[in-house]
Amino acid sequence: MNKDWNTVFLAGLFEIGWVIGLKHANSWMDWILTLIAIYVSMHLLVIASRRLPVGSSYAVFAGIGSAGTVIAEIVLFGELVQPLKIVLILLLVTGVIGLKLVTPQKEKEEVS
Repeated sequence: MNKDWNTVFLAGLFEIGWVIGLKHANSWMDWILTLIAIYVSMHLLVIASRRLPVGSSYAVFAGIGSAGTVIAEIVLFGELVQPLKIVLILLLVTGVIGLKLVTPQKEKEEVS
């Protein structure tokens, strides 16, 4: 995996953090951390999208965030595990991996 896709992955992890923060924040510190996570996730996505197609990078970002949020809710907060939910997460992850594999990366452009 190259640097740009690693950046998208990291952005997706921060997305998981801020989505969970929106639901579970109950103090000023929680809200500040949630706002920081929103900024960092979007900033990293913009950085990665400079060399990756925007549509593919956003789809992968959203897929990581969606699947990760559902998994985190199950593991950390005791959300009900449903077999269909697991199958759909696996389908989503398969699509994310497929997009990553078929998306070409732009060569770095020289800035004068």
